[in-house]
Amino acid sequence: MHTSVAMTDIGRRRKMNQDYVYASDEPVGNLPNLYIVADGMGGHRAGDLASFYAVEKVVEAVKRCADERPALILQKAVRYANYQLFQMAMEQEAYHGMGTTLVALSVCGHEALAVNIGDSRLYEISAEGIRQISQDHSLVAELVRKGELSPEEARIHPDKNIITRALGIQEEAEIDLFPFHAEQGNRYLLCSDGLSNMVEDTELCRLIRGGKELYEVGGQLILEANRNGGTDNIAVVLVEIE
Repeated sequence: MHTSVAMTDIGRRRKMNQDYVYASDEPVGNLPNLYIVADGMGGHRAGDLASFYAVEKVVEAVKRCADERPALILQKAVRYANYQLFQMAMEQEAYHGMGTTLVALSVCGHEALAVNIGDSRLYEISAEGIRQISQDHSLVAELVRKGELSPEEARIHPDKNIITRALGIQEEAEIDLFPFHAEQGNRYLLCSDGLSNMVEDTELCRLIRGGKELYEVGGQLILEANRNGGTDNIAVVLVEIE
């Protein structure tokens, strides 16, 4: 059994919240559980619609999917959400250019699977420390992977918010899957860059491993991001493997 908490905060600088979260500890279709963070982009109301709509469509597709394999269920669901979002953006001028990041997690026993597009993240927090499981689809992350930037330089790079992949931008989405082993007692964090840009990994680890209830930890993470500037919306989903 797993417990989870999901919360978002507008931050200190934005007038609108374009982050959207979803968490179900109960089965969703043929998945034993499902956790999602989406960070929308686009002018006016397009960004908040993109994140909400994408999550809604993923959940809808997961519920309908007859497949039993988590990897196929998640891939099909995210591709379906992408296509629906793309069609909406093409048909209505006000929504042209809208898109969203999306990171999702499902845990079945010791086998876990994450799916990612964009720069929202999935972290694992264990007795060993913190590690990022997802890979960012961003300009600076690609430069780090090529060895042209250090992770420290990437954190303060002026182009750190430029993402190279998103849902809804093209007719077909390029999605990454991350299968991994989930251990009892571990905690998992899905978050938007409004948290990861504001709070360093070592501090995320300290707060999440503090032994407090998930709801209290989530509140502390949002408080810390806002204390450090709160320049963006903040999305947090915390999952504990019990």
